[in-house]
Amino acid sequence: MPDVHRLAALQDIDVMIRERRHEEELGFSVVGLESLEEARRKLAEQIESRTLRLYERLTKRYERAVVPVIEHRCLGCSMAVPTAKRKVTGSARDAALVTCESCGRILFFV
Repeated sequence: MPDVHRLAALQDIDVMIRERRHEEELGFSVVGLESLEEARRKLAEQIESRTLRLYERLTKRYERAVVPVIEHRCLGCSMAVPTAKRKVTGSARDAALVTCESCGRILFFV
């Protein structure tokens, strides 16, 4: 599985963990937080350390660090993705981590 797919899954787990912690702060009974944190730890171990550091840095700045590209636009900042970055195709696209030139988020091509 390419790192961008792992990062997207990690981001989903991070969102669920944040939501559970918020529910806990509000006084609701929270079940499964430990299992989510364990799943996050295991998934993070599978991601290249340099890529994980980039993701962690971006999550401090943005709620969503990994965003899809739809109609050649980054859905994080709505800026157009340059043609050179869009031309990466197939397995090369899966191997290369592409970031938005405007906001720096990690781009996920759908």
